[in-house]
Amino acid sequence: MFWLKILKDFLKIFREGQSPAQVAGGFALGTILGISPIFTLQGLIIWILVALLNVNLGAVFLGLTMFSIIAFIFDPFFHWLGYQILTQIEWLKEFWTSLYNAPVAPLTNFNNTVVMGSFLCAIVLAVPVYFGMKILVIQYRKHLYSKVEKWKIYKIIKQSSIVRLYTKLRDLGGVQ
Repeated sequence: MFWLKILKDFLKIFREGQSPAQVAGGFALGTILGISPIFTLQGLIIWILVALLNVNLGAVFLGLTMFSIIAFIFDPFFHWLGYQILTQIEWLKEFWTSLYNAPVAPLTNFNNTVVMGSFLCAIVLAVPVYFGMKILVIQYRKHLYSKVEKWKIYKIIKQSSIVRLYTKLRDLGGVQ
C-alpha cells in the first residue's frame, strides 16, 4: 500500500500545473535532503532554499522520502568516501583542521565520515537528478499522461469514494 501511495503521488506531481523546472528543482532538493543528514547546518540551508525558491513541495517530500529509504543502504560507501576525503588527501588536512576551528563550521558536522560522504554524493547526484527529472516530467506530460489515464488501476483509484469526496471538497474551495 505504501508503494502505491508513492506511485500515486509521483504521478500527481507529474501532472500538476507547475513547470517541469519547478518539479525537477523540488525533487533535486529533496534528493539532497534524503541522502544527507537533515539535522546539520547544510540541511537547514537546504530547507531555507526550499522555502525561498519556487519549487514543488510535493516533489521535495517525495524525493526526501524515496532517497531516505535507500540512503541507509549506501552508508558504508558514504563512510568510505568521507574517510578518504577527510584523512587520505594530504593537502586537505590543514583545511579540515582550520575549518573545525572556525566558529560555525562544526555545526555542519563535516568531520563525521558518513556526513561528509553522503553530502558530497548528494550534491553530485542533485545535478543529474534535476536534469533527468525535468526531461521525465516533460516526456510524461507529452506522451504518457493520456496512456496512464486509461489504466484500470488509475480508473479504480480515481473513482474511489475518498477521491471523489476530496475532488468535491477541492472544487468547493475547502481543500487546497
